[in-house]
Amino acid sequence: MNLPEQAKLKEIYGETEKCGARFESLADNFEKIYHHDHAEYFTSPGRTEIIGNHTDHNGGKVIAGSINLDTIGAACPNDSDIIRITSEGYDEIVVDLTKLTRENYPAGTPALVAGMMEGAKKNGFKTAGFDAYVSTNVIAAAGVSSSASFEMLVCSIVNHFFNNEKMTFTDYAKIGQYAENVYWDKSSGMMDQMACAVGGPVLFDFADRNDLKYQKLDFSFGMFGYRLVIVNTGKNHADLSREYSEIPDEMKAVAKILGKELLHETTLDDLLAHCNEIEDDRALLRAIHFFEETSRVEQAAEAIRNKKYDDVLRLMDESGNSSWELLQNCYSMQDCHEQKITRTLALTKLFLKKINDGMCRVHGGGFAGVIAAIVPEAEMENYVNYIAQYVGKENVYPMDIRAIGAAHIG
Repeated sequence: MNLPEQAKLKEIYGETEKCGARFESLADNFEKIYHHDHAEYFTSPGRTEIIGNHTDHNGGKVIAGSINLDTIGAACPNDSDIIRITSEGYDEIVVDLTKLTRENYPAGTPALVAGMMEGAKKNGFKTAGFDAYVSTNVIAAAGVSSSASFEMLVCSIVNHFFNNEKMTFTDYAKIGQYAENVYWDKSSGMMDQMACAVGGPVLFDFADRNDLKYQKLDFSFGMFGYRLVIVNTGKNHADLSREYSEIPDEMKAVAKILGKELLHETTLDDLLAHCNEIEDDRALLRAIHFFEETSRVEQAAEAIRNKKYDDVLRLMDESGNSSWELLQNCYSMQDCHEQKITRTLALTKLFLKKINDGMCRVHGGGFAGVIAAIVPEAEMENYVNYIAQYVGKENVYPMDIRAIGAAHIG
């Protein structure tokens, strides 16, 4: 079985030994299960949200970056209308492209794949059957977009095999969003998909969903002596889909009172002028967060361009506080006594106060999952050992931003 070129692996991963072993295992399993003698290989990273929490779905701005955890796949067309995907550790997913309905695919990853194929067709792209074996080290259900990473991998496969690489990253994001909105009933935006697809640290503007604007930024935490540490705080086993969806829905309800569809079409001044007309206090607070957060993103992008990294950390800290206080996505109202995110934030803040440096914040959608801590490189090991006492070392992930997003790698 053929394997990706070593030079390509070095470009993406910065090394070839560990990642090479991953792809060798991937190839062996693909050949064993699907009996193809040739494969094409694909990668799609998870993502970190640097600043811009819950702004994308209302046309706001976000700075996000792909991370050095990824989903990888070996795939080959199978000359049929059937998609077969085996993810390491899970049962095979089978999707018949002639039977794409919610009734036929009501839940789970099969529904996601079916929704993506329907979304691809609705956006004018070709689909056909393929076999794929997939493996991932992206943390599942923990705010680093394991689902979007998988979605963008599938888009890369469909783009390469059936569409002559004509699909754009915006097309990828629309397809992933369609599947989540229509087949998963999840009112998600397109930030997760775009961050996984584009790669590197990127400033996104979601004002026009048909023409998403994005600009790569010259930035890493290592540039100014810090490391990103993602901490998985522990899983909340409740179904959080409703709470995720309530954030964009409440923001849109406020926009409607202001005579618009999305909040980006209006201003904070307009909101304040109609403040007393908004009976839902939480929706009002979330709208204030939206306007202030979008402003922070713009300020952070300017600070990055001017290499004012202290300002970047300050703005990220303000963002995290706003998510906790105004957006209110740090714990689930289904059981307010379980507060794994706020617990881990509080414990982390004690550490950061002691060293008088760094910051931490909820990461991603919130309610359960992960936090992001930005700590000085000299203190990273101390922080890892400290927080591991409370969450387990297996749940602490020092990581980096990687430059390459979703891609076919040969």
